[in-house]
Amino acid sequence: MLKRLPVTIELAVLSLIIALIVGLPIGLVSGLRQNTWTDHQGRLFSVIGLAVPNFWLGTLLILALSQWFNWVPPLGYVNIATDPWKHLQQIGLPAIVLGYSYAAFVVRMSRAQVLEVLRQDYIRTAYSKGLRDRQVMTRHALRNALLPVVTLSGLHLGALLGGAVTIELIFSLPGLGRLLLEAISFRDYSTIQALVLLIATIFLTVNLAVDLLLAWLDPRIRYA
Repeated sequence: MLKRLPVTIELAVLSLIIALIVGLPIGLVSGLRQNTWTDHQGRLFSVIGLAVPNFWLGTLLILALSQWFNWVPPLGYVNIATDPWKHLQQIGLPAIVLGYSYAAFVVRMSRAQVLEVLRQDYIRTAYSKGLRDRQVMTRHALRNALLPVVTLSGLHLGALLGGAVTIELIFSLPGLGRLLLEAISFRDYSTIQALVLLIATIFLTVNLAVDLLLAWLDPRIRYA
């Protein structure tokens, strides 16, 4: 478990970073430019990500790379200190697959929150004081719009740290998810119990950290 935990942590954190880097800008721009061509493209991006299962997308990605580019991504896992380039190829593709699936949620949630925040009274008050669009967005709108995204990010990270079973199996990554599947296949109940306890502990710890982060972002939560 200690050997496989760093693989799952790296995959989970990297996929979350990819999802936020891709999903947040698309969702924010889509909310700011509602019912425009940009908004339609962002919504299409999110619908596809929500509709396509990540295990099917991972399989399709491997097939597409092998058929169209005659290149099969190296399966398995090599430590980054041993071969950084091969390590990036092995961990990058599954992280992109998982990141795209969550980026769709980020786009939908951030777009909906931006639309809701822009209709609030304090936004109209900020505009009436003569603040520019950038000042209103950075000081007032974005911070409040990102609170649900932070909550979902914590839940998603906790689920990923619990083990992305199908993705680790498809890309032959020796993570916690694959270890759990192997333990179930061989009826190794001691390993199953230990993994369930570890996954539950990780999930609770991540959610506690998210709650503390939300209290720091929104003073109203501390005062409540």
